[in-house]
Amino acid sequence: MTAQTSYEVVVIGGGAAGLSGALTLARARRSVLVVDGGRPRNAPAAGVHVYLGREGTPPEELLATGRREVTGYGGEVVTGTVTTAERTDEGFRVVLEDGSAVTARRLLVTTGLVDELPDVAGLAERWGRDVVHCPYCHGWEVRDQAIGVLATGPLAVHQGLLWRQLSKSVTVFTEEPLEDGGRLAARDVTVVQGRVTALEVTDDRLTGVRLETGEVVSCDALAIAARMTARADVLVGLGLETTELERDGQVIGSYVAADPTGATEIPGVWVAGNVASLMEQVIGSAAAGVRAGAAINGDLIAEEARRAVEESR
Repeated sequence: MTAQTSYEVVVIGGGAAGLSGALTLARARRSVLVVDGGRPRNAPAAGVHVYLGREGTPPEELLATGRREVTGYGGEVVTGTVTTAERTDEGFRVVLEDGSAVTARRLLVTTGLVDELPDVAGLAERWGRDVVHCPYCHGWEVRDQAIGVLATGPLAVHQGLLWRQLSKSVTVFTEEPLEDGGRLAARDVTVVQGRVTALEVTDDRLTGVRLETGEVVSCDALAIAARMTARADVLVGLGLETTELERDGQVIGSYVAADPTGATEIPGVWVAGNVASLMEQVIGSAAAGVRAGAAINGDLIAEEARRAVEESR
């Protein structure tokens, strides 16, 4: 339960983007509530990387620090899941899974995304450990190891070249022939055509992948190109649709379109972080939260000034 029922801003999602937006708003003396389900995308990772001044910080430690900073300025953070949000005459009504409800003049949605993992036995259990997706987030940790890349189409070539920067031993696993495989061959990247069905693990360590033929190919880490889908159920309920993101003609995910400040097509609703930018890393999500928080505060100021002028007439 929350300490009150009405806020100037409700932030849905308490990751780097949501907490940074809430911190910005709380420091601007806005009443702000953060509702977070406690399931961060990067929870399996040992540390956050490429975050200047926070390099290697465990994800939960970073979020715990952020929550303390938000509440230190008067903001509120509660654990819960928002089930619906609807427009009212004064703004929005937000309903939580426990049945409680709060109102808000503005919404900041920072619900992130879902990685749709390949259907490979044992893969989900190793996600964020030796099954990875981002060379900038995890590449240094698997450098010079035997790296497998599981992808299809143009993404297979793109990913193969990215990971080749980190190791001389890279094998791309793909189910279909590659139209542009020559670039991989030129960089000494091995291509194995066939369906990967399972991971081989020894002593809690990835040792290879098993193909449908039964062949096992050794590797120490496996990089995947998962489809990334914005967690946008709350926004869809408000009438906002998601947009597909393509790379080289291949759909790699869906996101919520917004302007550079995070403002969506729905007046009063902002987005920040991976729900709006699928490729964003933690530091970029935090920055996007700050921009959105400042924009929301500016929007509230403009509204308050308009009302003051009307009341003075």
